[in-house]
Amino acid sequence: MKSTLAILLIVIFSILALIHFYWASGGVWGFESVLPTNEQGQQMLSPQTFDSIIVGSGLTLFAAFYWITFISANRKLPFWVRIFGLWAVPLIFGLRALGDFKYIGFFKQIKSTEFAKTDTLFFSPLCLIIAIVGLILLYKSLQISRKTSSI
Repeated sequence: MKSTLAILLIVIFSILALIHFYWASGGVWGFESVLPTNEQGQQMLSPQTFDSIIVGSGLTLFAAFYWITFISANRKLPFWVRIFGLWAVPLIFGLRALGDFKYIGFFKQIKSTEFAKTDTLFFSPLCLIIAIVGLILLYKSLQISRKTSSI
């Protein structure tokens, strides 16, 4: 089960990273629809190419982290890096699912914009799924750590 959940996260992060790199290279498909807007349709963010590269790189690192931690035969991450990553990723995406309480997340105030509707139906649930799967993997990893340290 751990491998399946890890592969799910690796695939999600890889697809999201590819989309961000596509935008960084000048692609426009989907770009406008993923940016929060106010009620007047004015974008609340104006990301640049470098921002897409940073996000794509971070998502690639998350995919690589789960690959090394759960799939690779060569699992040589220091214990503190594994624990930090296993906590950080679900925390980041859990906070994203909760949102900023105005434009993004489940508890946003602005709910009538096109972005808000897409966020409610797709982006926030995806972030919540990532957070939950990440927490399950964290829990499973801590169980294994306890079992091996008590032997």
